Amino acid sequence: MTTALSPTPRTRINRGRNRAVEDRERLHAFLAQGLVAHLGVVLGTHPVVLPTAYGVDPDGPDRGGTLYLHGSVAAGWLTQALEHDVCVTVTELDGLVAARSGFHHSMNYRSAVVIGRARLVEDLAERRRALDLVIDQMIPGRSATLREPTRKELAATAVLALPLVEASMKERAGDPVDDPADVDAGGWAGVIPVRRVALAPVTAADADGAIPADVRGRAAGLA
Repeated sequence: MTTALSPTPRTRINRGRNRAVEDRERLHAFLAQGLVAHLGVVLGTHPVVLPTAYGVDPDGPDRGGTLYLHGSVAAGWLTQALEHDVCVTVTELDGLVAARSGFHHSMNYRSAVVIGRARLVEDLAERRRALDLVIDQMIPGRSATLREPTRKELAATAVLALPLVEASMKERAGDPVDDPADVDAGGWAGVIPVRRVALAPVTAADADGAIPADVRGRAAGLA
């Protein structure tokens, strides 16, 4: 497996190289924690960026691992995503960095960029596994508790696989980096930490029974 990140000029980090992550395993770990990806694709004369759920298989069949996206077979972006290279990003905000000057305000974050040509997943076994990965990305272990998808549902759902080989990751952590003169002048500076928080699960009005363990576990893990 390829271990280095940024193997091509398109994903090589030039600005802020001190924030670059070079270990592919750290990319895989970060993607495993995320919830929302943004898919960038050109539709005719204009670009479109679409938020979407995703699943990741570090040991998938594509070079560097596989990122799975799903959507309706009738979606207008689907054809273009297969005919041209796409860009997928995943970002987690970890803090708001308040400096002593506007110039040095920043954010603590982790962010990944993946560029490549997606392929349509046609093998039934891979499609089923990919859809399970998307569900389990949201709530780990959830897919094993669900009924089997119907043929109609599978026919209406397209799954795209994007190789993870052409990817980059950056992160920032820590305090503001102020100019020495601003530090000497005094004044407050620091970080407002930010994290995802899940509230207690809310049972649907038409549901019965106890909240399942996978849902309770996910909520507790994000509390």
